[in-house]
Amino acid sequence: MHIYFTILILLTVWVRMAQLQQGGPDEKEKTTALKDLLSRIDLDELMKKDEPPLEFPDTLEGFEYIFNEKGQLRHAKTGEPFVFNYREDLHRWNQKRYEALGEIITKYVYGLLEKECHLKKVTLPVDATESEPKSFIFMSEDALTNPDKLLVLIHGSGVVRAGQWARRLIINEDLDSGTQIPYIKRAVEEGYGVIVLNPNENYIEVEKTKAQVQLSSDSSDEPAEKRERKDKIQKETKKRRDFYEKYRNPQKEKETMQIYIRMIQREAEVKNKVTAVALTDSVHNVWHQEAGKTIREWMRENCCNWVSSSEPLDMAVESMLPDCPRVSAGTERHELTSWKSFPSIFRFFSEALEAKNSSVKPTPTRRSNRIKYEEL
Repeated sequence: MHIYFTILILLTVWVRMAQLQQGGPDEKEKTTALKDLLSRIDLDELMKKDEPPLEFPDTLEGFEYIFNEKGQLRHAKTGEPFVFNYREDLHRWNQKRYEALGEIITKYVYGLLEKECHLKKVTLPVDATESEPKSFIFMSEDALTNPDKLLVLIHGSGVVRAGQWARRLIINEDLDSGTQIPYIKRAVEEGYGVIVLNPNENYIEVEKTKAQVQLSSDSSDEPAEKRERKDKIQKETKKRRDFYEKYRNPQKEKETMQIYIRMIQREAEVKNKVTAVALTDSVHNVWHQEAGKTIREWMRENCCNWVSSSEPLDMAVESMLPDCPRVSAGTERHELTSWKSFPSIFRFFSEALEAKNSSVKPTPTRRSNRIKYEEL
């Protein structure tokens, strides 16, 4: 309660200052005195008493959690599920603790991809120099040599990395629903080569030096008088922002910059080689992404999006955009769509492969009730 009491006092002071600023000279003198009082408050020390250090274990064992035989995350001593609100009234600290656990789980899943799924880690770009930023993906031994079929798994945006569908499901449900491992095992059983991509790992973060921080705020090509006015405004703005930032984020993290990893686009090769694409509650937009007519036509013919819906699994779902067919994933929870549509997606792939091999269009079984987009 100490933290709320402190904020209440300071907010009261700010309100009083605002009232005084509307008055005459006497009130302005009082405002100056109040500002001087606030400047003497050591907010760093004040807030550190309320928020523990942002220091967390770097192993599951350190957190005292394990994955049981069902792939569920449980406390090693009590057997209880993960508890987010470990410390009452410290949401930010609890969130940072959750994120730290999430980073450990990312590495844990990487390990499962190699040990349990027998995939190998491959560095990208393949021709990267020693000093160049790099990423990595996972591949089965036959990924580049399988003569029949290849499954490429791509997770969604956000904090997830290779092998994951949803961190929230891994932590609160189990590994089967939250990772791509069931897809990988099923694919291997059915004779697919497998590639697990890692698109959220497409840049590295490095700490900014003082020179880089200064450079990012400089505008040396502006007239001196204009730059001085601008600098004065920026300093006042920064001072106010820093004042509030000490409440929101008393343990300020380091300022970083992103260095992107080289990427290559090969539209023609993709369209020629890819037989079918299954999307799960995808939020893509062919208009915002400026997809050309050939891409839109290719998507209508080769893609299907299993979306969150109250409708039964595989039931057609109406869409305002004619990008690709949409069917129900059999769940209204976004993070569960990949898991719930799992068997339907493999049927979709099998049908597409059979149609390709027989040079016949796939029979629209589970999509027989879908909208005919060309009629929109």
